Amino acid sequence: MSIEGLKIEAFSLGPLGTNAYLLSRPNEGKAIIIDPGMNPKPLLKRIGDLQIEAILLTHAHFDHIGGVDEIRKLKGSPVYLHDAEADWLTNPKLNGSTKYPELGGPIQTDPAEFALDQGQVLKLIGLEIKVLHTPGHSPGSVSFLIGSESEGWYLFGGDVLFRLSVGRTDLPGGRSEELFDSIHDKLFKLPDETVVYPGHGVKTTIGYERDNNPHV
Repeated sequence: MSIEGLKIEAFSLGPLGTNAYLLSRPNEGKAIIIDPGMNPKPLLKRIGDLQIEAILLTHAHFDHIGGVDEIRKLKGSPVYLHDAEADWLTNPKLNGSTKYPELGGPIQTDPAEFALDQGQVLKLIGLEIKVLHTPGHSPGSVSFLIGSESEGWYLFGGDVLFRLSVGRTDLPGGRSEELFDSIHDKLFKLPDETVVYPGHGVKTTIGYERDNNPHV
C-alpha cells in the first residue's frame, strides 16, 4: 500500500490549538481523521462529501475528542482508541473536560468501535497504518506510523513528542518515566527523516528531536 496521492492537512482546533489531521485521497473521495478536536467547524467544512473511513484517536483527552461525536454522527465513521482509555469517551471526568469548565462543557460520546494495540496494522484508505503504544502522557496514548523506506515515514504522535518539547505528565494517568521510555524505545528508533505531526504546534523530525530536544 502506497502513500502516493495521499494528501495530509492539519487543522488547529479549539481553545488549546489541538492539531486534527485529515488524511485523504481526493481522487477516490476517501479519508480518515486523526484527533478531531473541539470546535471542529473548519474540519467539517473541509470534509464535505468525503467518505470518512475512520476516526483515529491518539488518546482521549478532551481537547482531542471534542469533534468526535459530531463527525461520527454526520459520517457514520467508526472510532479507534486504545483500550486503556476505553471509558474516557463516555466519562467527562476521565477525559478531563470537567476540569476546565472555562474551555467548554463536559464532552462525551459513545465508546469506540475498535480497540488499538501495540504493533497492530490498520488498513484504511489504501494505507497501512502501524500502531505504536506510546504511553506516558496518558495510559492509552498511541502514535500512528505510515510510509516506507522509499516514500518516507510519517508519524502522528499526539501529545508524546513536540518540536523541542514533550507531552505533559501531570494529568491523571500520566507518568514521566513511561513517556521517556516511549520516546527513546519506540519513537527514537525510527529513521531520522521521519516527519512528526504532533498534537500541538508545528511538525518536526525524529532526527532533529533526537539531536536538539532539551527534554530527552
